[in-house]
Amino acid sequence: MKTKVLHSVFSVTMTFLVLFSTLSFTVESHYCGPTLIDVSIFTEVEKCTMEAFEKEQERITKKSCCKDEVEVVEGQKELKQNNFDDLNFNQQLVFTSFLYSYINLYESLPKQTIPHKDYSPPNLIIDIQVLDETFLI
Repeated sequence: MKTKVLHSVFSVTMTFLVLFSTLSFTVESHYCGPTLIDVSIFTEVEKCTMEAFEKEQERITKKSCCKDEVEVVEGQKELKQNNFDDLNFNQQLVFTSFLYSYINLYESLPKQTIPHKDYSPPNLIIDIQVLDETFLI
Protein backbone atom coordinates (compact mmCIF):
# COMPACT_ATOMS: atom_id res chain seq x y z
CA MET A 1 0.00 0.00 0.00
CA LYS A 2 2.74 2.39 0.98
CA THR A 3 4.80 1.66 -2.14
CA LYS A 4 1.75 2.08 -4.37
CA VAL A 5 1.10 5.57 -2.98
CA LEU A 6 4.79 6.44 -3.23
CA HIS A 7 4.87 5.22 -6.83
CA SER A 8 1.80 7.30 -7.71
CA VAL A 9 3.25 10.45 -6.14
CA PHE A 10 6.55 9.93 -7.95
CA SER A 11 4.76 9.40 -11.28
CA VAL A 12 2.69 12.57 -10.93
CA THR A 13 5.79 14.55 -9.91
CA MET A 14 7.74 13.35 -12.94
CA THR A 15 4.80 14.14 -15.22
CA PHE A 16 4.64 17.73 -13.99
CA LEU A 17 8.43 18.04 -14.28
CA VAL A 18 8.33 17.05 -17.96
CA LEU A 19 5.31 19.30 -18.58
CA PHE A 20 6.82 22.42 -17.03
CA SER A 21 10.30 21.86 -18.50
CA THR A 22 8.86 21.88 -22.04
CA LEU A 23 6.37 24.73 -21.51
CA SER A 24 7.14 28.02 -23.30
CA PHE A 25 5.33 31.30 -22.74
CA THR A 26 5.75 35.06 -23.14
CA VAL A 27 5.41 37.77 -20.53
CA GLU A 28 4.36 41.14 -21.95
CA SER A 29 4.48 44.33 -19.91
CA HIS A 30 3.41 47.87 -20.79
CA TYR A 31 5.13 50.88 -19.22
CA CYS A 32 3.93 54.44 -19.41
CA GLY A 33 7.00 56.40 -18.43
CA PRO A 34 8.59 54.64 -15.46
CA THR A 35 5.20 53.30 -14.25
CA LEU A 36 4.16 49.71 -14.95
CA ILE A 37 0.61 49.75 -16.34
CA ASP A 38 -0.15 46.11 -17.21
CA VAL A 39 1.48 42.67 -17.25
CA SER A 40 0.10 39.80 -19.29
CA ILE A 41 1.21 36.21 -19.69
CA PHE A 42 -1.10 34.61 -22.26
CA THR A 43 -3.04 37.56 -23.71
CA GLU A 44 -2.07 40.91 -25.15
CA VAL A 45 -1.31 43.72 -22.71
CA GLU A 46 -3.79 46.51 -22.10
CA LYS A 47 -2.50 49.85 -23.34
CA CYS A 48 -2.70 52.92 -21.17
CA THR A 49 -5.50 55.47 -21.53
CA MET A 50 -3.11 58.07 -22.91
CA GLU A 51 -2.69 56.13 -26.17
CA ALA A 52 -4.45 58.73 -28.37
CA PHE A 53 -2.51 61.53 -26.69
CA GLU A 54 0.71 59.56 -27.10
CA LYS A 55 0.23 59.15 -30.84
CA GLU A 56 -0.37 62.89 -31.19
CA GLN A 57 2.68 63.69 -29.04
CA GLU A 58 4.82 61.14 -30.88
CA ARG A 59 4.05 62.88 -34.16
CA ILE A 60 5.29 66.18 -32.69
CA THR A 61 8.28 65.06 -30.61
CA LYS A 62 9.12 61.77 -32.43
CA LYS A 63 9.50 60.16 -28.99
CA SER A 64 6.99 58.18 -26.99
CA CYS A 65 6.92 57.83 -23.24
CA CYS A 66 5.11 54.47 -23.46
CA LYS A 67 6.99 51.26 -24.18
CA ASP A 68 6.17 47.57 -24.40
CA GLU A 69 8.54 44.89 -23.19
CA VAL A 70 8.22 41.28 -24.27
CA GLU A 71 10.10 38.58 -22.37
CA VAL A 72 10.05 35.09 -23.85
CA VAL A 73 10.53 32.20 -21.41
CA GLU A 74 11.55 29.24 -23.55
CA GLY A 75 11.19 25.66 -22.44
CA GLN A 76 13.17 22.71 -23.63
CA LYS A 77 12.75 22.39 -27.38
CA GLU A 78 14.07 18.90 -28.01
CA LEU A 79 13.26 15.81 -26.06
CA LYS A 80 15.32 12.73 -26.75
CA GLN A 81 13.20 10.24 -28.63
CA ASN A 82 14.75 6.94 -29.53
CA ASN A 83 13.73 4.91 -32.53
CA PHE A 84 13.97 1.17 -32.90
CA ASP A 85 16.89 1.72 -35.27
CA ASP A 86 18.83 3.65 -32.60
CA LEU A 87 19.09 0.52 -30.44
CA ASN A 88 21.99 -1.86 -30.89
CA PHE A 89 21.42 -5.43 -32.06
CA ASN A 90 21.20 -6.99 -28.57
CA GLN A 91 18.65 -4.43 -27.39
CA GLN A 92 16.59 -4.99 -30.53
CA LEU A 93 16.72 -8.73 -29.97
CA VAL A 94 15.57 -8.43 -26.34
CA PHE A 95 12.80 -6.00 -27.28
CA THR A 96 11.43 -8.15 -30.11
CA SER A 97 11.59 -11.36 -28.06
CA PHE A 98 9.79 -9.65 -25.16
CA LEU A 99 7.13 -8.28 -27.48
CA TYR A 100 6.67 -11.64 -29.20
CA SER A 101 6.38 -13.51 -25.90
CA TYR A 102 3.97 -10.93 -24.49
CA ILE A 103 1.68 -11.09 -27.51
CA ASN A 104 1.66 -14.89 -27.51
CA LEU A 105 1.21 -15.10 -23.75
CA TYR A 106 -2.55 -15.20 -24.04
CA GLU A 107 -4.13 -17.83 -26.23
CA SER A 108 -7.40 -17.06 -27.86
CA LEU A 109 -10.36 -19.24 -27.05
CA PRO A 110 -11.57 -21.60 -29.75
CA LYS A 111 -14.62 -20.42 -31.56
CA GLN A 112 -17.64 -22.07 -30.01
CA THR A 113 -20.57 -22.98 -32.17
CA ILE A 114 -23.99 -22.74 -30.64
CA PRO A 115 -26.29 -25.16 -32.43
CA HIS A 116 -29.56 -23.66 -31.22
CA LYS A 117 -28.62 -20.03 -31.77
CA ASP A 118 -31.17 -19.48 -34.53
CA TYR A 119 -33.86 -21.67 -32.96
CA SER A 120 -36.91 -19.86 -31.71
CA PRO A 121 -39.12 -21.68 -29.18
CA PRO A 122 -42.76 -22.39 -30.05
CA ASN A 123 -45.43 -19.99 -28.96
CA LEU A 124 -47.08 -20.79 -25.65
CA ILE A 125 -50.80 -21.17 -25.95
CA ILE A 126 -51.46 -22.63 -22.52
CA ASP A 127 -49.22 -23.24 -19.54
CA ILE A 128 -48.66 -27.02 -19.66
CA GLN A 129 -47.18 -27.27 -16.16
CA VAL A 130 -50.27 -25.74 -14.61
CA LEU A 131 -52.53 -27.82 -16.81
CA ASP A 132 -50.85 -31.12 -15.86
CA GLU A 133 -50.16 -29.92 -12.30
CA THR A 134 -46.50 -30.93 -12.45
CA PHE A 135 -44.20 -28.58 -10.59
CA LEU A 136 -40.50 -28.80 -9.84
CA ILE A 137 -39.66 -28.67 -6.20
